[in-house]
Amino acid sequence: MRRRIRITGLHCASCVRRVEEALLAVPGVSSARADLVSREVTVDCDPAAAEPGALERAIEGAGFGVLRADGGGEEAAERERLRETAGLRARVLVSAAFAVPLLWVSMAPMAGISLPPWIARHGALIQFIFCVPIVGAGLPLFRRGLLAILRTGRATMDTLVALGAGAAFLFSVAESLRHPASGPAHGGGHLYYETAGMLIAFILLGRWLEAAARGKTSSALRLLVGRESRTAVVRTAGGETAVPVEEVVPGDVVVVRPGEKVPVDGRVKDGESCIDESMVTGEPMPVPKRPGDEVTGGTINGPGSFTFEATRTGSDTFLAHVVALVREAQASRAPVQELADSVAAYFVPAVLLVALVSFAVWIGAGRGLGFALTVAVSVLVVACPCALGLATPTAVVVGVGMAAARGILVKSAAALQTAARVDTVVFDKTGTLTLGAPVVTDVTPLGGRGAQEVLRLAAVAEKRSEHPLGGAIVAEARGRGIEPPDPDSFVSRGGRGVEASYGGTALLVGSAALARERGVDLSAAEEALAAREAEGKTAVLLAADNVAAGVIAVADTVKEGAAETVAALRAAGKDVAMITGDNARTARAVARAVGIDRVLAGLLPAEKAEEIRRLGAAGRTVAMVGDGINDAPALAAAGLGIALGSGTDVAREAGGIVLVRDDPRDVAAALGLGRLAMRKIRQNLFAAVIYNLAAIPVAAGVLYPAAGILLHPALAAAAMAASSVSVVSNSLSMRRAWRR
Repeated sequence: MRRRIRITGLHCASCVRRVEEALLAVPGVSSARADLVSREVTVDCDPAAAEPGALERAIEGAGFGVLRADGGGEEAAERERLRETAGLRARVLVSAAFAVPLLWVSMAPMAGISLPPWIARHGALIQFIFCVPIVGAGLPLFRRGLLAILRTGRATMDTLVALGAGAAFLFSVAESLRHPASGPAHGGGHLYYETAGMLIAFILLGRWLEAAARGKTSSALRLLVGRESRTAVVRTAGGETAVPVEEVVPGDVVVVRPGEKVPVDGRVKDGESCIDESMVTGEPMPVPKRPGDEVTGGTINGPGSFTFEATRTGSDTFLAHVVALVREAQASRAPVQELADSVAAYFVPAVLLVALVSFAVWIGAGRGLGFALTVAVSVLVVACPCALGLATPTAVVVGVGMAAARGILVKSAAALQTAARVDTVVFDKTGTLTLGAPVVTDVTPLGGRGAQEVLRLAAVAEKRSEHPLGGAIVAEARGRGIEPPDPDSFVSRGGRGVEASYGGTALLVGSAALARERGVDLSAAEEALAAREAEGKTAVLLAADNVAAGVIAVADTVKEGAAETVAALRAAGKDVAMITGDNARTARAVARAVGIDRVLAGLLPAEKAEEIRRLGAAGRTVAMVGDGINDAPALAAAGLGIALGSGTDVAREAGGIVLVRDDPRDVAAALGLGRLAMRKIRQNLFAAVIYNLAAIPVAAGVLYPAAGILLHPALAAAAMAASSVSVVSNSLSMRRAWRR
C-alpha cells in the first residue's frame, strides 16, 4: 500500500534523510521518499505489518509534524502553504521591527555616534529587551534544531542555526549579568545581542523568500488541480440535479451549459459545442464536439450546451491520472541527486566539527573568547545544506510542471535526466511519423474523364466496403462534396479490390492484378501506376466497363511537423533513424519525406527491441518514439521511451514520457526540456558546492591573518539565505528560458 503524508519542519537535505530513516525503521515499510519541495513523504508499506498510526508516530518522533495524511486535497495543502508563508512573513516583520533599533543601540558607538546617556547607561538591558522578541520569533528554529539532536542524535540546518544564535544570545546574557553596563559605550564585556538578533532576522527572511519561491515551483500542479470541478448537473427521470462531482458514476447523463467546466470524462449524447482543451493538449483553439465525441473532465465548454454520458469518474479520469502522474514525477529523484544526498548526510556533522576546531584554534591563538565565538557562530550559520538539498528537486518540479502544461507528461525525474543525455532518436513509422490511417493523395483521370467523376465512381463502388483503402476513397469523395449513392450490386474480392455496378456501368476498383484477371487493358494506366508505387503509395485502379478510367493513390500521410522535428533533432546533434514493420519501399518513401536517412523496415516487435538494445550496447543513449502495442518492447528496451498519447495503453505504460498532443514536434521539445533541466541542476549544484567551499573557510577566519577579513555572523546568515533563494530562483528561470 502506498501512502502520502504531508509533514511540517522539513527544511534541508539532512531533514529529508532523517525522516526517511525514521520511517524505514517502522516494521512493514519497504520504502520511504521525502520531497523537500512539496513537504510530502511517500511511503510504501504492508498494512498488515504496520500498526495504525505507526507512520505518524515515527515522523513526530523524528522531530517533524504531521500535517495531513494520505495526500489528497491539494487545495488544503495550498492553504497550509499560504498559512506557513504568512506566518513566516509575520515573524520577519517582528524580527525586523526589533532588529533595527537593536543594531542602532549596539553599533552606533562603534560608528562614532553618541547615544543618549540613559541608553548608554543601560545598553546591555536595552539590547536584551530588543533581542528577546527576535528570539521569540525564531523560537521554532530553536525548537526544531534542538529536538532533532536530542531525539535522534543527528543535527540539521535548524540545529546549526539554534547553536549559532543560541550561543551568541546566551553568551551575551551571561556577560550582561557580569557587567550590567557592558557594551561598546562602556568598554565592558563582549555583547553579541545584535549578532543573535540579526542572524535570526536574516534566517527568517531567507526562509520566507524561499517559501514564496518554492510555492511558485508547484504552480503548474496547482493549476491542473484547479481545473477539477466540484459539482456536476446530472439528468435523471426526475429532472436535473446538482451533485458533488464525487457522486457521479459511469453511465450518468451529465448536463454542461455554456462556460461551465466538463466535470468528468464522457461521450457526447446530445447537443454541440466547442471546448477549450488547452489543459489536455496545450493548443489554444477550441475543439468542436458533436454526438459521439469524447470529452475530458476539467476542460471548459464554449458557447453551446450539451449532455454527455459519463465514462470515467473519480480517480479514473484523464485529469486525475495527469495530476497523479505529475505529483509522482515531481516527488521522484533524479540519479544526479544521489550525490547531493550523500554529501548532505555528512555535511552538518562536518560543519559542527569545523566550527569546534575553528573555536579551539582561535582560542589557542590568543584571540580571546569573543573573537573565537564570532568565528564559530559564523561557521555554523554560513553553511548551507539547504542549497544542496534544493538544487535538484526544484528544477525537477518546475520542469515536470511546465511539461505537463504543454501536454508532455514526464513520468519521473530519471526520465528527465535521461532526456538530457539522448544522442539517438528512433521513430516508429505508422501512427508516429504518419497519421496511421490511409488517405487519398492523388487522383489521375484516364480516358477523358475528370478527377471528380473518377472519385465519384470509385466511391460508389467502395461505399459498402469495409477495407481501409475503400474507406479512404469514400472519405475523400465526401470531403470534396460528393455523396456517393449506393451501388446496385457489390462484391468484395478479399483484399484485392471490389466489383460493383451502378446505373448499368460495371465498376472495378482494386489492384492491377485483379484488373488484368478481368481483362482490363492497363496500357494507359501503367505510367501512373508505376509513378505512384515509386513514391511508396498504394495505387488503386478504377475500371468502368472493363476500360481503365483512373488511378487513385492512397497513402498513410506524414504528420504535420514530422519533417520539422527531424530537422530540429539533427540540428541539436542527434542521430535520427526510423524502425518499422512495414515494407521497405513504403518506409523509404516516408523517410525521404521527413528527412531520415537510416531506415530499418520489415521488423517484428522483438526484432525492433533487439535493434534498440544493440544501439544501447554500442554506447548510445536511445530514445524510442512509438504509439502501438508492437512498439512496447522497443519502448521498454530504450534508454528513454516516448509514447504518443493517441497510442495504446501498453505503449503509454512502457514510455517514460507521454506526449498527450500526439504531435511529433513535442519530441524535440521534451528532449530540449531535459537538457534545460539538467543544465539548471548542474548550475544549482555547482553554485551550492562553490558557495559552501568558499564561505565556510572565510567564516572560519582563514583570511583574517593575511587580509584582516572576518565574516560577521549577521552577514553569514544573509549569505546563507541568499544561497537558498538563488537556487530556487535559478530553477524558476527555466520557465522563461523554455518559452524562448
